[in-house]
This record gives sequence, C-alpha cells and structure tokens, in this order.
Amino acid sequence: MSESLTWLDEVRWNSEGLVPAIAQDATSGRILMMAWMNREALEQTATLKQAVYFSRSRNKLWHKGETSHHVQNVHEIRLDCDEDVIVLKVEQIGGIACHTGRESCFYRVFKDGQWQVVEPVLKDPSEIY
Repeated sequence: MSESLTWLDEVRWNSEGLVPAIAQDATSGRILMMAWMNREALEQTATLKQAVYFSRSRNKLWHKGETSHHVQNVHEIRLDCDEDVIVLKVEQIGGIACHTGRESCFYRVFKDGQWQVVEPVLKDPSEIY
C-alpha cells in the first residue's frame, strides 16, 4: 500500500468493510442523508471531491448523482472520535439529496406517537430517475 493511503487505515471499518457516512449541508449544517462507504468509495470521494458511496443493495459503488445529476460536491471530510463514522460537508447540487425528491432523507418527525411527514417533495422522483 502506498504511503498516501495510510489515512484509510485509521478508519474503523465494520465487519463488512463499511463505515456509515453522513452528508451534511456545508452552509446550513442540515443533515441530508446517511449512506455507507467502503474503502474505495472513501478514497474516490477524497480524490474526486464528490460523494461516492457503496450501495449495499446493488453491491457496487454509487457516485451520488450519477442518475439524478444531484451530485454532492465535498468541501470537507471528517472522522469522528471513535473513528467509525464519516461526516461529509457537502454542497448539494440541485437541492435534492433524497430519492423521494426531498431536500433531505430526514423528512419525518416522530410526534403524537407516529411518524409525520413535515417536508414537501420538491420534484417528483419519476422526473429525476
């Protein structure tokens, strides 16, 4: 392994070789989404300065926005104190991070004993994908 990649060894990957990655809006601080990264995804994210995740359902790398064109330009990559969670501070192109057509994947609030949708769909997903 080259010296330039030793920083990847500091990440505590889970038993499947993954680490959770939280995308946070670099300006507002809003949490946009959570996805998984493997070593290659994190390395590509650092190189490209755009978010690349690992899709567990498709078992392959997923460059955020490859279909929707809603890419995430990465301003900063942070590692938590336990070295097992990544935070990406991003600029969300198109203003939509969620596959449901919303700004954030966290659009439901637990209130009065149930999950309530509190944010609108900004664009019909059928027009995105």
